[in-house]
Amino acid sequence: MKIHKVLAATAALAILMTGCGTTEEPAASPSSAGAGEAISLTDSRGAEVKLDGPAKRVVGTEWNVVENLTTLGVQPVGVADIKGYSAWVKAGTLDGSATDIGTRGEPSFDTIASLDPDLIVATADLPEAVITQLEDLAPVVVLKSADASRQIDQAKDNLKLVAKATGTEAKADEAVAAFDAAVAKGKAALETAGLAGSRVAFADGWVADGKVSIRPFAKGSLLTDINTELGLVTPWTMKGDPAYGLASTDVEGLTSLDADSFVYITNSVDGDFTEELAGNAVWKSLPFVKSGKVHRLEDGIWMFGGPASMTQYVDAIVAALTK
Repeated sequence: MKIHKVLAATAALAILMTGCGTTEEPAASPSSAGAGEAISLTDSRGAEVKLDGPAKRVVGTEWNVVENLTTLGVQPVGVADIKGYSAWVKAGTLDGSATDIGTRGEPSFDTIASLDPDLIVATADLPEAVITQLEDLAPVVVLKSADASRQIDQAKDNLKLVAKATGTEAKADEAVAAFDAAVAKGKAALETAGLAGSRVAFADGWVADGKVSIRPFAKGSLLTDINTELGLVTPWTMKGDPAYGLASTDVEGLTSLDADSFVYITNSVDGDFTEELAGNAVWKSLPFVKSGKVHRLEDGIWMFGGPASMTQYVDAIVAALTK
């Protein structure tokens, strides 16, 4: 299955399964400084999860979960779709020891059971019935992958919750601080370059049956929220979904886009959708195309990731806009 179909399915499922706006605060737990101390925390469902101590053998069913684990110095024993993760996520590197547990939407229960995990970290994108089955195998912490009302804080909360479960709070604090510092530095660089207030449209896209589909990251999407923190303005006027802040359009839909720059991420596995547009008269007539302000960011920046990917994105977009 192509990655855009997986992403679209994930986003659609999130719309159905995820409510807006509630803030989960991990419950206070004993310090994990002492190895073996019991940990009690509350996940995004409001469910209390109890662990005998900091989790060591952890399975991650979603890529943002796996990225957060590697950010914290925890190599998971089980990962969903390792090949896809390695192609799309460069902020958190796997060391080759993890076992592939199947797809992100359909993890293999037999494979997970064989890994004897002491913790499974999943997201609310998985159906409740699947999560219930996972709970028969090991304690499960469920994260809310996205919330269009608070994307950046949600991503930070997710990292901190995983850190509580694995006894790595200090590393989580370091990753959050690194992101905040990157935003401050990037905002200053854009101001110096005279780009504060620039209208920057971020999107991704794909080609299916010879037709190009474009997915705007509208207001409320993670990357557009980061752009706002950098002092940029989104020109997208359509409303995104309540979980991921994503919308949909096509090349003709870009004719009403009042943007100074168009920025996108794709992957060499799926190919560059703008190449399909090279001879398209509508595409070539767009002001940002004519001015050469279409920027493809480097591969491997996960658009739905945690603070590590978010920091990677900040560095990449500032570099692209100021070069």
